[in-house]
Amino acid sequence: MSVEMTINRDSLNGRKRAKINRKEQLRSQKRYWILRRTQDIVFSGIALLVLLPILLLIALIIYIDDPHGSPIFTQIRCGRDGKTFKFYKFRSMCVDAEEKLAALLEANEMDGPAFKIKDDPRITRVGRFLRKTSLDELPQLWNILKGDMSIVGPRPALPREVELYNDYQRQRLYVQPGLTCYWQIQPRRNEIPFEDWVELDLKYIQERGFWVDWKIIFMTVFAVIRGDGE
Repeated sequence: MSVEMTINRDSLNGRKRAKINRKEQLRSQKRYWILRRTQDIVFSGIALLVLLPILLLIALIIYIDDPHGSPIFTQIRCGRDGKTFKFYKFRSMCVDAEEKLAALLEANEMDGPAFKIKDDPRITRVGRFLRKTSLDELPQLWNILKGDMSIVGPRPALPREVELYNDYQRQRLYVQPGLTCYWQIQPRRNEIPFEDWVELDLKYIQERGFWVDWKIIFMTVFAVIRGDGE
């Protein structure tokens, strides 16, 4: 299957809006789901063991830079079918970042329910580097091992964002969220309108398979090397 990794926005806008038959998707992809879960367990387990010294070093650096909070940031996110789970990241913001969010909502540079601003004043010095290199995402390997997430899938949304979804946008919750997906590997991804972000996720849900997953994984590695993080 041929897959365009960098998606032309015009092609998304001209694309027929997806209407996904969830039951049919699950039935037709049963073997894929079983093998993918096995792959997730094996690779996340190996990665956690191999990367353990790096994970401990990053945690120590975060603590030295800002000892007022835990190096690991936990947050409630929505997984498959909207089921909530505890989501892990290396802390890249000040400890009272959630309390400061309300004052920043008017500066949101994303349309739709998602919140992102380019120069977020809550991000710490170390946090800016972690985000640019995507190292802040490494603790999500534990989420993958537990089964909350998969290696590839739509990025997990916050409950407050999901509450604002319409029926069309809720289709991105039909599958397990992932560490990376089409949106994650787009150049200047934070400039992509939320509706195009949704289209990318629905495109993945319709096309997913081992070939697509591995192409996205390899392209994610290249994106990290280029420093395409936030």
